[in-house]
Amino acid sequence: MEWIFLLISGIGEIGGVTFIKLSNGFRKWKPTVGAAASSFVSFYFLSLALRDIPIGTAYGIWTGIGAAGSVLLGMALFKESRDVRKLLFIAMIIAGVAGLRVIGA
Repeated sequence: MEWIFLLISGIGEIGGVTFIKLSNGFRKWKPTVGAAASSFVSFYFLSLALRDIPIGTAYGIWTGIGAAGSVLLGMALFKESRDVRKLLFIAMIIAGVAGLRVIGA
């Protein structure tokens, strides 16, 4: 169950970053509330995952999900660059997250 919590926390991290982008420097209140709520979900579920997963493994996977997911969402929603080199490095982050999952069990 702790790995599900970690996945949820990573998705919350992606949501938080996306809402921060949409908040225009916290000038728009709805995305600001979304950022706060997503961040709360992210940290709450990370805290649950940390009960059973080592901190280095959990934090590495959490940041990897957040980083890769945010880049991919930026490409999809905000028309950010889809340079093949960027995609290669995102693939490396995903491979690192998968590796941490395999050895962190």
